[in-house]
Amino acid sequence: MTALNSIINAIGRINELTGKAVSWLTLVLVLFVSADVAMRYLFNISFVALQELEWHIYSIIFLLGAGYTLKQNGHVRVDLIYQRLGKRHRACIDVLGCLLFLFPGCFLVIKTAIPFVYTSYRMHEGSPDPGGLAARFLLKSTMIIGFLLLWIQGAAMLLDRLLYLFGRDGSQGKG
Repeated sequence: MTALNSIINAIGRINELTGKAVSWLTLVLVLFVSADVAMRYLFNISFVALQELEWHIYSIIFLLGAGYTLKQNGHVRVDLIYQRLGKRHRACIDVLGCLLFLFPGCFLVIKTAIPFVYTSYRMHEGSPDPGGLAARFLLKSTMIIGFLLLWIQGAAMLLDRLLYLFGRDGSQGKG
């Protein structure tokens, strides 16, 4: 069981580091949006590249932060029922949620995104707008990376809950 706990903890550390790194992008996003608004209303100028950069950063925050959010139990679920259940029932719901929803959903997104991203790389896709950002293919890669991070965090959660259910330790919500 020590090996499984080591795997759970390693995955948790990967998503913890990714989440903390991505959290700094939130500050960057606020600064860019503030600058964009100030330039637009004070000087009546706007840059397509800056507007695209804003939604690119938002996308990165959302996609790469999903695994960290799962690790922190921050994803939306029907907490009205879930929070009133005991630990064993919550662990069962988490196991079923991973197997029925999280893993198939991640698989579908990754499977669909791979040809989409591949095509984008092949054509070195950039912005279709004049003055927009180049290398949009790099942004599209974060779809695959983000859902892989979410999937591995789901795998860590699944292992943790199964260990708990079978009485073999498991942190039940911390890994």
